[in-house]
Amino acid sequence: MTPTEPEPTRWVFPDPTQVDEEIVAIGADLAPGTVLSAYRQSLFPMPLNDYEAMAWWSPVQRGVLPINGLRITRSMRQSAAKFTVTVDQAYDEVVAGCAEASRPGAWIDSRIKAAYRELYDLGWVHSIEVRRGGVLAGGLYGVAINGLFAGESMFHRERDASKVALMALVDILDDGQEGRLLDVQWLTGHLRRLGAVEMSRTRYLVALRRALSLPPPTIWR
Repeated sequence: MTPTEPEPTRWVFPDPTQVDEEIVAIGADLAPGTVLSAYRQSLFPMPLNDYEAMAWWSPVQRGVLPINGLRITRSMRQSAAKFTVTVDQAYDEVVAGCAEASRPGAWIDSRIKAAYRELYDLGWVHSIEVRRGGVLAGGLYGVAINGLFAGESMFHRERDASKVALMALVDILDDGQEGRLLDVQWLTGHLRRLGAVEMSRTRYLVALRRALSLPPPTIWR
């Protein structure tokens, strides 16, 4: 479906190039127009522990997975053959898996769930599901704006299931259009092993402008 542009936000975010910290702002709301405006400026929302207000982050060193840089091992290819992959068929189940309280660093609260579900209904958020025998084994979800895919979270209940979801996402983005941007927020050891790299905020903003000027992948047009 073609995404539906929501009402513009009434909030104005600070220019991230004028802020030295990773948290650029605190407050605002999670209306669709606000969240989309934030992503278009390199920001994303994430709750702060013990604070009711929402924090808006723009990492000084951004984690990015180059579209042609995913490291696919033999075991990953073997695992992929065991799973079935779908797109946008079980969004709520994927988010529930990502939000499981037992996961280290769980941060997806009821506000985030509601905000991204609204964006999903408008066509801006997408999920990738990985199943074995019809049972959800892993997946991921994120925000897609033109040539940008901002990965929000992924999970697995079987070995390599989240990696298979990432492989499927890269296949979607790797459509011959130069300049697509797969944002993974922060570089973790796990993502580094998969090929993700760090990019300065300045370089990220240049790449973001380029990505936002591109058409979305065919599957989401």
